[in-house]
Amino acid sequence: MHRRSSLLVCSSLLLCAGAAYPQVSRHAPALVTRSASESDRITLYGNVHPAVRQARDLGPVSDSLPLQHIYLQLKRPAAAQAALDQYLEDLHNPSSPSFHKWGTAAEFSERFGMAQSDIAAVREWLESKGFTVHGVSANLVIDFSGTAAQVRDAFHTTIHKLDVNGTPHIANLTDPQIPAAFADAVVGPVALHNFKPKPQHRLRSQYTAPNGYLPVVPYDLHTIYNLNPLFQAGVTGRGQTIVLLEDTDLYSDGDWYAFRKTFGLARRFPYGTFATVHPNGGNGGACADPGFNGNDDEAALDVEWASAAAPNAAIVLASCADTDANFGVYIALQNLLTASTQPPAIISISYGAPESELGSDGNAYVNALYQLGVFEGVSIFVSSGDEGAAGSDADQAIATHGINVNGLGSTPNNVSVGGTDFADSYFGDNAQYWSATNGPAYNSAKSYVPEIPWNDSCASTLIANIEGYPQSYGANGFCNSTLGEEYFLTTGAGSGGPSACATGAPNIFGVVGGTCKGWAKPAWQRSLFGNPNDGVRDLPDVSLMAANGVWGHYYLFCFSDPTNGGTPCNLPPVNWSGGGGTSFAAPIVAGIQSLANEAAGARQGNPNYVYYSLAHSEFGTTGKASCNASLGSAIDPSCIFHDVTLGDMDVNCQPLTTSTGAVVGRFSCFYPSTNPGTNGVLSVSDTSYEPAYPAKSGWDFATGIGTVNAYNLVANWPSAASSAKQK
Repeated sequence: MHRRSSLLVCSSLLLCAGAAYPQVSRHAPALVTRSASESDRITLYGNVHPAVRQARDLGPVSDSLPLQHIYLQLKRPAAAQAALDQYLEDLHNPSSPSFHKWGTAAEFSERFGMAQSDIAAVREWLESKGFTVHGVSANLVIDFSGTAAQVRDAFHTTIHKLDVNGTPHIANLTDPQIPAAFADAVVGPVALHNFKPKPQHRLRSQYTAPNGYLPVVPYDLHTIYNLNPLFQAGVTGRGQTIVLLEDTDLYSDGDWYAFRKTFGLARRFPYGTFATVHPNGGNGGACADPGFNGNDDEAALDVEWASAAAPNAAIVLASCADTDANFGVYIALQNLLTASTQPPAIISISYGAPESELGSDGNAYVNALYQLGVFEGVSIFVSSGDEGAAGSDADQAIATHGINVNGLGSTPNNVSVGGTDFADSYFGDNAQYWSATNGPAYNSAKSYVPEIPWNDSCASTLIANIEGYPQSYGANGFCNSTLGEEYFLTTGAGSGGPSACATGAPNIFGVVGGTCKGWAKPAWQRSLFGNPNDGVRDLPDVSLMAANGVWGHYYLFCFSDPTNGGTPCNLPPVNWSGGGGTSFAAPIVAGIQSLANEAAGARQGNPNYVYYSLAHSEFGTTGKASCNASLGSAIDPSCIFHDVTLGDMDVNCQPLTTSTGAVVGRFSCFYPSTNPGTNGVLSVSDTSYEPAYPAKSGWDFATGIGTVNAYNLVANWPSAASSAKQK
């Protein structure tokens, strides 16, 4: 088995050890105006992980336990933040003299940094507590390390060993504190626990599909989402780089090559390349090689399907090892964006954690990091999640914590990518859309295939309907039937919902409430037909096929790690690994964006400005019936987006209870008042059936704008139309 060296060869893209640059602005006013006092402190509420409440406490960790690379997020002055917010808007406004004038990390620091005295005061305080300070980055993060005893002394919270359903963890049991003198300059530590965001994919389901299985391979993707005309025009991703962020390496690089050879990519698109890097930052941002671990299936599907969408692109897996106090994906992205060289133009992240779980410090960190990326012209794609609207109940059979969204994808500075399924099995039209025999690359799709939201749950109205149940809820509903309870109690579904706990803290851990507030609705999302006037950032933005087999469709990928569920990638690929989830959708959409960048000849920053502008033109004020995804092959060939209008992403639920069985609350879980049954369904109201959330005309929480016709998207991209048509 081939293993990568931990040494990274320096290139113009990724930095080994960059030169330091100032993290301060000469223009910023001082926020720390008095000395730090141990007797005058403030509490940073909302920064205890929700799982702590349900965990078995095994006592404090050893005082000498090292906690490596904790990030302390700082806070720029309000005027500087307002100026940054406006500049990010100007970067995407064709009428602004700043349009597409991307900057560097050094320029970001100079224009939107902090006063030198503020950073010095906080740094000196950390060092006085015995911490080693590794450096300060452009996104206003101090990287430091120390022991559990030093954390207790500095932040007045103790790190404990925990047993969470048999899995060991460490975490702070109380919210951290800092000197009140730093109240205006410090957000807080990210983080004082080792709970990490999770991969957003689900392996192929084991139940029997209605009409057998019809797995998706790269050439199917090219047919369904209309990539072939781009390839024929010479827009293939050549010269573009797509970075997939991971906290693991591949089990074998050979899996990527086997995937491309088997599915006809290597011969037809010979310029595609693959590399693994472990990016070290120029301000102390160390990155250890994580090796391969239980997440290596995530890495395999990410790099393979990004290459499927942009087959001549350079695919780069950027991975760093987790620490007890940090997430490897954060370290990798932090180092890429704060390097002295230009960062990659396209980045994809297939991990997630609910806003209420990240805490106010964690949400602030993610947003600040993405802001730096957008300033540099980076397009960041993030999986919306695989648990419907139940963001706190990922990988669970039953939702109990109400409605929540993925905090890694809910910022206004990234593209959130949701998930769909194909509807041909529901309509009974498999033969219309899939050939009875495979092509030379195992492909069989004939055309665009009608789409519905991805949803494996008994709460799906479409699954309940096809199983003969008029409703999903109630004692006589599908979720309380023998079949529904045996096979369809799951939160597996494409995710979406309103940002609701980006700041503040919930009263009940894991449940949105208390002082929680969402990110404000970005200007580009306002007034789009279908998007609610709720004042907050809504997810997802766009979607793509993400199903794992409930209607017979899922993705194939080569993953040969036998210790983590992989299978040999023998031919024919009938026994290859299969799965779904928005982890597939995000790198594919990232690949499609790289084609838009190639045609435009430039990086694009936050693509949502263009996506929503094009959607405004297509949907108008009433939607566009000819772009309805249910039309399948009869859809208007000029549509940029396929508007998914049938189905929902609702999931089953039950009340939240304590370890003793006492009911805490019935959070957004609907039961009829009479004959309710055991299982309810997630609803925006727990007193009436308002499923969370149905597909409908225009934008919706189930699929956002909808899925893309890749050729039409690229051909209509501002400044790209003539280039794409002339190639």
